[in-house]
Amino acid sequence: MKFALLAGAAAALVPLPVLAQDHTTMDHSSMDHASMDHGTMDHSAMGHSAMMAPNPSGAAEGSGTALLPAAEGMMPGIHIDLGGEWRAMAHGYGWLVHSEQTGPRGDDLTYVQSMAMLMAERPFDGGRVQLRTMLSAEPLMSARGYPNLFATGETADGEPLVDRQHPHDLFMELAARVDLDLADNLTGFVYGGPVGEPALGPSAFMHRASARLNPEAPITHHWFDSTHITYGVVTAGLAGRGWQLEASAFRGAEPDEERWGIETPKLNSWSVRASLAPSDNWLMQASFGRIEQPEALHPGEDEARTTASVQYNSGKGLSALAAFSAKNRVPGDTLTAWLGEVNWDITERHSLFGRVENVLNDELFHDHDDPLHDQAFRITKLQAGYAYTLPLGDAFSLALGGSAAAFLKPSALDAAYGENPMGYTLFAKLSLGR
Repeated sequence: MKFALLAGAAAALVPLPVLAQDHTTMDHSSMDHASMDHGTMDHSAMGHSAMMAPNPSGAAEGSGTALLPAAEGMMPGIHIDLGGEWRAMAHGYGWLVHSEQTGPRGDDLTYVQSMAMLMAERPFDGGRVQLRTMLSAEPLMSARGYPNLFATGETADGEPLVDRQHPHDLFMELAARVDLDLADNLTGFVYGGPVGEPALGPSAFMHRASARLNPEAPITHHWFDSTHITYGVVTAGLAGRGWQLEASAFRGAEPDEERWGIETPKLNSWSVRASLAPSDNWLMQASFGRIEQPEALHPGEDEARTTASVQYNSGKGLSALAAFSAKNRVPGDTLTAWLGEVNWDITERHSLFGRVENVLNDELFHDHDDPLHDQAFRITKLQAGYAYTLPLGDAFSLALGGSAAAFLKPSALDAAYGENPMGYTLFAKLSLGR
């Protein structure tokens, strides 16, 4: 029923005044690339309208102020003429998933992931202004979220979430951005709002083309992009052709269990990020953040997080990411993670995807009486999947598929997880915008 409600809400957008969905009028602005069909697009031929300007760096825009390879393409969606020089774009998806995770700590669940996005933009003399909102109906899900072996982070009913992925908040983004032309090939920008994303890490997983058909959040989510929903963000930066430098002040605490409201914004943490786009196909970033008490389960502990990533998009259906993160608890140990993921649109309808993760995690056992409490274990997750995408008219697409995952772990975890735990998913993803 939740899936039908979301689809109906998305369909209600269609009768609004819509611009022709000609890719020559689409832009890279603040758009969720997770649902794009890259299989047959020639991104080198795409242009931009005067009303919807590209990112000053020439790269595509991902979540927050993060960049993506220019060949990632321009977000398909419902484009709306608001009158004057204002234009808007609407996009969303409902993702019905059935997951089975085996072993003593495994579970099975049928659940819905969702996102609805609206962005409005207008140019002015010497710049542009954007208004952004992104919402999710996932608070309707149980506070415990969905099963995801070896995933950790956040809490439900005061208890730590282990082998679970938490649901997203209702408000995923409420922010604005202003760009000002400072000189030839040099632009300054300011981004911020009560809900946003600081300049830390690569673009969040649901915005990357390399993860667009993967139904599970990475088990390394809290190493790379746990700050993609942050209550209180201000970012300032400079961008030129092929590069971007930026710094953020933001609230360090991760979202609490009350996922319907907006928490009190604070600016008690900071981050810096440098991004380089040497060509339309490549995007590299390195970032560092000092985060004040991010986790409720670790009061009094700050975090110094360092990330680096490389993203590739061929512009002809192949997208990939390789990333590294070091999470240094202050005081505490340093926990590292590696992430690789890929999506290959073999044809317009047939796609293969995969993910490899390796993480050092000390949050798998929270019972103080457990002999494994606070011990760090290095886990590797190997996941592969297939999806078939069916166009539904001019505005929607439906992806049907599944995935399987295996894990490499120390034998000390056999009693808790079994010798060979596995994960399986089946999914149907309805997307607004093709």
